[in-house]
Amino acid sequence: MEQITLRDYRCFHGKQSARLAPLTLIVGENSTGKTSFMAMIRALWEIAYNNSVPDFKEQPYDLGSFAEIAHHRGGRAGRAESFEAGFRDTKRLGTSHEEPFSFNVTFRQVGTAPIPVARYAQSDSTSVTAEEVDRKIRVTATTEGASWVDEIESDWLGESDDTVLTPMYWVGSLLRREASRKNTECPSDEDFRAVSRLLDFNFPRREIAPFASAPVRSRPRRTYDPARPARDPEGDYVPMYLAHLFRNRNKKDWTALKARLESFGSASGLFDELSIKSLGQRESEPFQVQVRKLGVNSKGPWRNLIDVGYGVSQALPLITELLRSDAPGLFLLQQPEVHLHPSAQAALGSLFCEVATEQQLIVETHSDHLINRIRMDVRDEVVSLKPQDVSILYFERQELEVVIHSMSIDQHGNLINAPPSYGSFFLAEVDRALKY
Repeated sequence: MEQITLRDYRCFHGKQSARLAPLTLIVGENSTGKTSFMAMIRALWEIAYNNSVPDFKEQPYDLGSFAEIAHHRGGRAGRAESFEAGFRDTKRLGTSHEEPFSFNVTFRQVGTAPIPVARYAQSDSTSVTAEEVDRKIRVTATTEGASWVDEIESDWLGESDDTVLTPMYWVGSLLRREASRKNTECPSDEDFRAVSRLLDFNFPRREIAPFASAPVRSRPRRTYDPARPARDPEGDYVPMYLAHLFRNRNKKDWTALKARLESFGSASGLFDELSIKSLGQRESEPFQVQVRKLGVNSKGPWRNLIDVGYGVSQALPLITELLRSDAPGLFLLQQPEVHLHPSAQAALGSLFCEVATEQQLIVETHSDHLINRIRMDVRDEVVSLKPQDVSILYFERQELEVVIHSMSIDQHGNLINAPPSYGSFFLAEVDRALKY
């Protein structure tokens, strides 16, 4: 995703847009809509790529019902009757070329939930709109060679009464059938191919859903009972996942992941070595996760995860998700620096620069140490990321609304397009300290 647009969503009044990059950092004071912004990114992914209706109460984002999500200005202005969101991206068409496209969706209240009732997709030469009108789906399609409108009866869509759930990838074939049934002039095969290319929403590399982390992750345990590892926002499953790799007869994945985890652990000062200690002969027996620091002349003792600093257990789930071989293409990370010393926060910034060459990272953070390390790593060319590969979004509260400022960095690591209010608190604190 290269750009996100919002209209009348939560604290965002009117229409606003924000530039995304391979590595996007979201900053701002508390309660300025940063979590809401990340929740919408996941919702857009689910609608466009998974053809599903998003659950705005799914963890780690619980935004409530429509009444809590649609923008409310108070007084006579009241609550918005709908809200919109969309994104711009570059769709990979085969292997020969890429074509920019945009996708937008309108939400209205159905019961108490926000439901997508209109979807709009557009490329350079093709556009398709599908919207619910009187329990029908009205579809408008335009290509270079044709333009046509059809309404699809709800009984064409199966047993479900929720016609608003219609996946857009059905539209091309439904248009052809509807046009043939009415004995009207059918668009050409090339027109339908253009529509199909536009609506064939799939990630070019992965179809794994985005990983969204919670701001506070799992608490360490002295021993773990083996269980089937299944992803969760808090990372409770990570010890089981590590033990599963360790106990697997094919040690390749474990060895590779262990090396990358230890590399970050050493760079951050959290730990130098990581180990899984089995407490029995069978895979069903309990196990422990242990780490140790290396001294100058000795390796030091192994220590249980629960017996070392809390920062280790908070960082381990996050970095495991980032570094595992089957990582998704999009990460939504909330306050990854929680419980980490400034030096470890800076090391996390370097890790993000490394990972962002393969996955897209959207990171909400309050850490200047993390941001500054990213700026310096890009400036000093110790990573392959370029200045244009980093976006910094500053969420500024203005009265009862929030304005998004899209900032970037130049080749010297300087911030571009920073508003006067950005960093004003820190400057005031420094000025106060220097008076004495």
